[in-house]
Amino acid sequence: MLDTTYRVHILPGALDAVGGVVRVAVRAHRYAVVTDANVGPLYAERVREALAGQAVDVFTVPAGERHKTRETWAAVTDQMLDAGFGRDGAVIALGGGVVGDLAGFVAATFMRGVPLVQLPTSLLAMLDASIGGKTAVDTPAGKNLVGAFHHPSAVIADPAVLATLPVAQYRAGITEALKHGVIAEAAHFEAVAATASAIGRRRPDDRAISAIIARSVEIESAIVYGDYRESGRRKTLNFGHTIGHAIEHLSGYALLHGEAVAIGMCVEADIAERIGVAAAGTADRIRAA
Repeated sequence: MLDTTYRVHILPGALDAVGGVVRVAVRAHRYAVVTDANVGPLYAERVREALAGQAVDVFTVPAGERHKTRETWAAVTDQMLDAGFGRDGAVIALGGGVVGDLAGFVAATFMRGVPLVQLPTSLLAMLDASIGGKTAVDTPAGKNLVGAFHHPSAVIADPAVLATLPVAQYRAGITEALKHGVIAEAAHFEAVAATASAIGRRRPDDRAISAIIARSVEIESAIVYGDYRESGRRKTLNFGHTIGHAIEHLSGYALLHGEAVAIGMCVEADIAERIGVAAAGTADRIRAA
């Protein structure tokens, strides 16, 4: 049976401890750090320094969902081949959800699969996109239509890096935490909603946001672990995504993923109320958050 267990490390300053975690989680002789043009200049060198004594190559792709394509995947894998990477290599995804999806698909397919470590740098990626093993690229026909299930060997989330995150990206990430509350735990929804109301006036401190990330990861992991191939309960994690993905695609990816999912959650909750599978007022409570 496929082993889908791995550790998720959530700790301010974890980025500087990458070396120790990676050496325990992955047996590799060389590391391909895949990042984008926004995140790479901020953190790639820190990751390289944390992996001192190891062979590290950094591959930088253009930032944004519109570059999460088969063409970008081919460019990265070609560059890895040109650089001499083989089956003894590993991929480190350094970035938000787009980079995590793309780098994960590179790891899933390169030499029929090499180890993957997720280093999420956005809130959305920390509590959702880096968990569960879904990897994919987009096509002109739609989002995430070409991909594979490929679980990471470790996830390393450093809430301190969120200090550089734009408020819009912060709000987009909070949407996914609210989703976890809606589908699984009312108390988590209320805790996240209280934090969400403060974003824009001030940023949550590391302790508060670490607690939100940790609980969301626990909820997501419990659902995913029991339904790896998304044949049952895991489908609840798609709440807001069925309509949200369509909105995101139709916007030409001008909307952030979390923004589109937020709209999708409200619309889907409205539909659920109308057909009698959600309590009256559910959609309004989600909007208010």
